[in-house]
Amino acid sequence: MWMDSSVRSAATKFKQLRHFTAVALLALGLGACAATPLRTAQKTSSTPQPLAQVVVATPDAGHDVMAQLLAGEMALNHTDLKTASGHYGKAMLLSGDPKVAERAASLAIAIHDNEAAQRALDRWQVLDAKPAEMAQARAELALDRGDADEARRQLELLTGSTAKDAWRQFGRVLVGARDQAQAGRLLEALATPQRLPGDVQAWLAMSELGDKFGRHAYAVQIAEAAMQRFKSAETYAWAAQMKFRDGDREGARALLQKALAKEPQNARLRLAYAGMLSEAGDYVGAARLLEHGPQDADIYALRAGLAAHNKDGKALAALYQDLQKAAPDVREKSAYLLGQLAEMQHRDAEALTWYGQVGDDDVHAFDADLRSAMILHAQGKLAESHQLLEQLQLDSLDQPAQLRQAWQADAELYLGEQQYAKAETAFSRALQVVPNDPGLLYGRGLAYADGGQVDLAIQDFEQLLKIKPGDVDASNALGYTLADANRDLPAAERLIGAARAAKPDDPAVADSWGWLQYRQGHLEQAAQTLRDAWAARKDADVGVHLGEVLWKQGRQQEAQKVFDDVRKLDPKSRSLQETLKRLQP
Repeated sequence: MWMDSSVRSAATKFKQLRHFTAVALLALGLGACAATPLRTAQKTSSTPQPLAQVVVATPDAGHDVMAQLLAGEMALNHTDLKTASGHYGKAMLLSGDPKVAERAASLAIAIHDNEAAQRALDRWQVLDAKPAEMAQARAELALDRGDADEARRQLELLTGSTAKDAWRQFGRVLVGARDQAQAGRLLEALATPQRLPGDVQAWLAMSELGDKFGRHAYAVQIAEAAMQRFKSAETYAWAAQMKFRDGDREGARALLQKALAKEPQNARLRLAYAGMLSEAGDYVGAARLLEHGPQDADIYALRAGLAAHNKDGKALAALYQDLQKAAPDVREKSAYLLGQLAEMQHRDAEALTWYGQVGDDDVHAFDADLRSAMILHAQGKLAESHQLLEQLQLDSLDQPAQLRQAWQADAELYLGEQQYAKAETAFSRALQVVPNDPGLLYGRGLAYADGGQVDLAIQDFEQLLKIKPGDVDASNALGYTLADANRDLPAAERLIGAARAAKPDDPAVADSWGWLQYRQGHLEQAAQTLRDAWAARKDADVGVHLGEVLWKQGRQQEAQKVFDDVRKLDPKSRSLQETLKRLQP
């Protein structure tokens, strides 16, 4: 809200110090050179060049303020606070700029070097530091030392000053404290209704800070006091949020209604109220609330989420049409949502166009490219799809979660294309990023099994069962792999039987059980089980299995009809081709 969240880590905080620009550094350097005495060179018998008559006395690096500042900045670029602190500690002794001493103090406090921090504060004081800034820094040092009394004295000086951002700085000091319990006690002692300024944002920030420190009673007290004093929409909204979290939904709703009465067009309030209604299960009420009033990208996104939750296809279609007519900035921010809405309506070409408009800095940029790859693949543009995924992999080398997704998507597409070697490679690369990931092991096991590498498939499925003992899908996959290879049928029966007990109506498990019965020579049982599975789900592999069993029973005409149906489902089915070669050599 009101406080700057950048204070939450020392490394992030001191990256901000780099605004000490090259221009300023150059100015310091030129100043140092200007103050350097010049001496005249000894005359020689030859005619001297004009520039040969003067020599600039150049200080060594240890006494050159610009060199120290540059070295400090370079260390900050690498988040090496200790080295940066050393260089700034030297620079402050050479410079008359109080900002240099201030940075030296901040860095020393960040690395918990109390002696260096005290020296920097003393130097800063000599260079005419502003009282509020000095009080803030001394409070930070006192908190770092665990000296609560001194911290309180300095924080009282800070908040009692006339500095415009005094309470903001107060919050920053407490957020950055190592001992959050101590910071919470100081918050309650100093940020009282009697001492807080006439700034509503300060009150809300202190309440939020109290909530962060786990001092809920204090947070509620300040929230209610702010509501009584300012009676503004934002104070009602924050107090409502506190009530909702305490389980008082009716109280929260009443306060949000007051907030909306104050600012009926406030998009943030409408979103907050709609979010609260949806959390309470009133999805219709939330959707109705958001339909009226100004629309922005966030409101459209929540409306789409609510419509999808309600499986309201008409509402989703209407949203798609409305959003295309929205203001240009809203459309730009909603490009990913527009792509999703287009996909839901099977408008794949339009979805690709919208996904292509998602900016590189958009949080959905990766997802947009991933969805684009899926659409291209569905359109039969296999090379383009894999090329896009390869680019995603390169772009995601420093993002393990995204890199895993890109490799897995590539692998699953290759698996669907029956390019098993490429699928195995992609799954293996993903497993290098996330070793022993259950989903990846399962996928690679399937690729190995379908590619005829039974031993490797069994190895992956067994490893998966070690990670997730009793996993139904892994048990079924391992059992089927053994049955299909006609190996260790008792173990296959035990594994598939366990999966069947857990999922008695699952067609995939029924297919495995039927195929096991076939391997065991129980043709009638196999045929009946596979008929049921085929009726439940028209899957190409199930159909091939049923056809083979029927053929072996002497029902070739019936089998041929099933094979024809499989060919319609999957004209390129490798399983069908291999089966027909065996049955019709």
